[in-house]
Amino acid sequence: MEYQYASYRREVDPNRCCGGLLWCVKDICGIVCAILTWMLILYADFVVLMVIIMPHPYTWYSLLNGSLFFFFGVLAVMSHLKTMLTDPGSVPKGNATKEMIQHMGCREGQVIFKCQKCCSIKPERAHHCSVCQRCIRKMDHHCPWINNCVGHANHAHFVAFLFFAVGGCAHAAVVMSISLYRTFNWHYYM
Repeated sequence: MEYQYASYRREVDPNRCCGGLLWCVKDICGIVCAILTWMLILYADFVVLMVIIMPHPYTWYSLLNGSLFFFFGVLAVMSHLKTMLTDPGSVPKGNATKEMIQHMGCREGQVIFKCQKCCSIKPERAHHCSVCQRCIRKMDHHCPWINNCVGHANHAHFVAFLFFAVGGCAHAAVVMSISLYRTFNWHYYM
């Protein structure tokens, strides 16, 4: 089967936006999940800060824990945005041309894999994502909560997002446990 290589090379990348600076996957489910993630983080910030931390009788306790929890929330949102808007390591479409294969300087008998869907030379550990419609280097998975693939170029940002989200949840659990203990042992503070 002969491919139309020229048609692939002329194609504009649908996942690039803002003049090619940002990576934006145009998937409605992923966009809704990403917005829902931001809303849940903001709601958790509001509830933990205003309902659990601020009513504490000691100002230093409220300021310290409020600042720490706010820090986790802001860094979680920032790393989420960085993960969502970073190219995960996409392989250029239509690079499986004879010229490109010769330019690579492959040894005789070396096996080169080509993606049949995007007509790209697939590097080792690259996989095709049906949502992003691209081959992604070192693809881990496509995460709807960040509306992007987790791959070679954004894996560290994804791990940072998970770290800050789990850190915020753990901090909220500790603060809530202290608040519950204080509520049921109110005579301790009298």
